Amino acid sequence: MKVKIGITGQEGFVGQHLYNTIGLFPEEFERIPYHIDYFKDQEKLEEFVSQCDVIVHLAAMNRHNDAEVLYSTNINLVKQLIAALEKSNSKAHVLFSSSSQEERDNLYGRSKKEGRELLVNWASKAGGVFTGLVIPNVFGPFGHPYYNSFIATFSHQLTHSEQPKIEVDGEVKLIYVGELVEVILNEIRSKKSNPLFVIPHTSVNKVSEILTLLESYKQQYFLGGIIPQLNSKFELNLFNTFRCYIDIKNHNPVQFVQHTDPRGSFVEVIRLSIGGQVSFSTTIPGITRGNHYHTRKIERFAVIKGKALIQLRRIGTNEVLDFYLDGNEPSYVDMPIWYTHNIKNIGEEELYTNFWINEFYDPADADTYFEEV
Repeated sequence: MKVKIGITGQEGFVGQHLYNTIGLFPEEFERIPYHIDYFKDQEKLEEFVSQCDVIVHLAAMNRHNDAEVLYSTNINLVKQLIAALEKSNSKAHVLFSSSSQEERDNLYGRSKKEGRELLVNWASKAGGVFTGLVIPNVFGPFGHPYYNSFIATFSHQLTHSEQPKIEVDGEVKLIYVGELVEVILNEIRSKKSNPLFVIPHTSVNKVSEILTLLESYKQQYFLGGIIPQLNSKFELNLFNTFRCYIDIKNHNPVQFVQHTDPRGSFVEVIRLSIGGQVSFSTTIPGITRGNHYHTRKIERFAVIKGKALIQLRRIGTNEVLDFYLDGNEPSYVDMPIWYTHNIKNIGEEELYTNFWINEFYDPADADTYFEEV
């Protein structure tokens, strides 16, 4: 039997990543549709709750000019959820996203701590299963600048001709959103209560250290097309986060510099401070390759001869981005993570394409998920 999972706050930063990752396990999980308006209609909320074996409660207000509004909003969301659980006699496994600010003297931290305690009491009375997740600072692709993370803000600023400013250069304990989602899925699979689960951070860095890395990504990659040296999993995750803030509509395709003489032309396809593998393909007219996406890999498609259409679509959205490339003016497109992509020969001759990816292909861990653009 598939485990039926509903996510309140599915439209948010962590919610989108959790929803999309659950979709990678169709034999194990079923996603129950959720909409933000359910908390405005108690009957719809009850109907949603009644369908779920697992509810991950992420819906919350993180920032507001009036702390009292923030506090009351978060507490009321928990109370509405509990009312729906009680009305539907649910025995669901509820996972609640709390914060490392629980112990701080602020109303946001209080709203999280008290909300978690309310759900502990519900589980005790109803015989439900409850997990209280105390989460460190989260970063990753598609977070909202000036809201979710200073990394989102810095990355947006550096790719939009702005200069980041450090307010306080303290040490920050961080977890990548993909790592957080993995923890949540493991807790779901455990089917065990854990009223206070303090999720460990996976990296500790000073704000200035992170900004220095992001500025190097701007100089090397954004402005120079060079894949930087990535010395750890954290740096890979940070680089992939940075890449998603580039305005890919206007950035792509990126033209190569051609060096031409009487013998012909010479083009540097890629400069690397990192390993990986390079592949070459020929594609006959009318044929499309790809229609898949990656969650961690860095990939470049470089058209050397012929005419190609490269298409990208972010998972969970409908907008398709079209990029036309011509071997007469060699160019490339890099694939952001969580974007399904393809390449089609739209010319009348064979298409020649170079592919680079940052890790060797491993069929046991391919990080390749098929979905039509």
